[in-house]
Amino acid sequence: MSNIIIYTIVSLCAIGIVSAVVLYLVARQFRVDEDPRIDQVEALLPGANCGGCGKPGCRGLAEAIVRANSLEGLSCPVGGETTMPAIAAVLGLEAGTRVPRVAVVRCGGDRERRSRVNHYDGYPSCAVEHALYRGESACPFGCLGLGDCARACTFDAIRVEEATGLPVVREEACVACNACAKACPRGIIELRDKGVKARRVFVSCVNRDRGVLARGACGAACIGCGKCAKDCSFEAIVVEDNLAYIDFRKCRLCRKCVSSCPTGAIREVNFPSRKVELSKVGIEN
Repeated sequence: MSNIIIYTIVSLCAIGIVSAVVLYLVARQFRVDEDPRIDQVEALLPGANCGGCGKPGCRGLAEAIVRANSLEGLSCPVGGETTMPAIAAVLGLEAGTRVPRVAVVRCGGDRERRSRVNHYDGYPSCAVEHALYRGESACPFGCLGLGDCARACTFDAIRVEEATGLPVVREEACVACNACAKACPRGIIELRDKGVKARRVFVSCVNRDRGVLARGACGAACIGCGKCAKDCSFEAIVVEDNLAYIDFRKCRLCRKCVSSCPTGAIREVNFPSRKVELSKVGIEN
């Protein structure tokens, strides 16, 4: 009986030793040596893990940068102007210039301009309401106002105003991570270049219905008349599917389109008031 116990113990020990040796050899054979520079790059990133760079968190961006051995097409929107140059210095690369961007809300249909035709009494989520039906107003394209964008923003850069029911972007807090745009089921939030002196001109509407239907649903809707495109000297405006769009890369901020829009769907942001401008012209003359 004792011999059987001894043989059993010896056999189990032998099996354990052989298994350990096999596992060790397999581990060495398939070992993946991780580049130590990944840790260095990750340490320089802000650790927000917001996904604004298009990668799965800061670790994912660090791995992508080291693997690519280039910073082209890779950037951290949260890190500001110092992060990418610091990474470039560590890796011995050139840091390209990054144009500051900001989120804009392309919907001007506040509660006064969009008539309410029904009442949503479900779970307070834009995604849920959008999936169930067209919303409380007659516009099937506009903002639903339930704050999915605000909840998605980890920087408190966008909030839904109680008075208007529309989200408002706090430019000083926005890092252009794109989380709010991804969370919006209607696609009304877009990242655009901040522009010279943070000035921007854009069409604050995404309604693609014909003019009569669009205007009937919202007093601030673009009706696709094309007047703005005709007045633009820089070919920065196109009208497709009854909707005008301003290409911020071509726009020269002349604002002729703002004046020519019959519905006020084109917004100008961070410009001085026109009265101030006119008074300045009068002083100069």
